Amino acid sequence: MKKQFSLLAMAGIALTTVQANAATFSTILQETTDVVVTTESSGGPIYLLKEFFVMGGPFWMTLPLICLILGLAFAIERMLYLNSADVNTDKLLDEIEEALNNGGIESAKDVARDRKGPVASIAYQALTRVGDNQPFDDVERSVVGYGGVEVGRLERNLSWIGLFIAIAPMLGFMGTVVGMVMAFQDIAKSGSVQAQDMAGNIQVALLTTLAGLVVAIILQIFYNYLTAKVDSIVNKMEDASISIMDILVRYRK
Repeated sequence: MKKQFSLLAMAGIALTTVQANAATFSTILQETTDVVVTTESSGGPIYLLKEFFVMGGPFWMTLPLICLILGLAFAIERMLYLNSADVNTDKLLDEIEEALNNGGIESAKDVARDRKGPVASIAYQALTRVGDNQPFDDVERSVVGYGGVEVGRLERNLSWIGLFIAIAPMLGFMGTVVGMVMAFQDIAKSGSVQAQDMAGNIQVALLTTLAGLVVAIILQIFYNYLTAKVDSIVNKMEDASISIMDILVRYRK
């Protein structure tokens, strides 16, 4: 929770700084773009990104960029956590059963305690309940309840990624609307409509929408991968829970 608040605080500081220095930031980026134009005659992807960023407006283009940075941070954190939680359940259950048959409950608990992942945690909870000589119905309810806790841990921070997927296009659309309003204000002040100026204003306004859609597409790919990974681990947990109960039944007999 503290990490999440820290990330949001950093984003708020960045937004405030960009808003307060938007004009200066735009001038600096424009000068940087002029230098790139003179030094990179052939252009390139980096040059195009800088040009689009300046054309779309530093403030409105920064908002989708912040969503992308924070979304990728949460996605990378989840990928690392899920990869560490995805273990070989068959090998783990074999080690637990071997330790249970050779050394008893305490030996099996040591094996489960020393292993990472939700399956090992569920096995440890089941072995703890069996050690207390509780009925198998109570052990099964304990396994199911603790499995729900582990599923919640697996899905943690996924809602933040979904939030950034939703608001990135909205921020882009907002920049487009603001750009169009400013364009029509310029027309009202000048009293005439120049097709060339109007087309340029529309192009600049639509760049913010493009940025928001690109950010949402990138984060959506990571989100779908993570949800599929969570579903795979949950299926392994369910199969392992049944296997753990079978192991305990054989041990009791």
